[in-house]
Amino acid sequence: MPANELTCEIELRPGEQLRLPQALLESIGPGHWLVTVTPLPPTASGTPVRDHTAFLNSYVAEDEGLYDDYPVR
Repeated sequence: MPANELTCEIELRPGEQLRLPQALLESIGPGHWLVTVTPLPPTASGTPVRDHTAFLNSYVAEDEGLYDDYPVR
């Protein structure tokens, strides 16, 4: 996910109207924005999927060789 991409999951119950969280509104300023609203599939859970994306996105060139001395099992 690019650093400037904003994502917010919202659940609406019958009779409720869409209101965006204040923190999300405050993070949007001047510029050209694309706003997309996509329904989640009925089987989607409210918990985020656990994957290694955050770890992979945190790798920087300075990390090269960081674990070279770590024994391989």
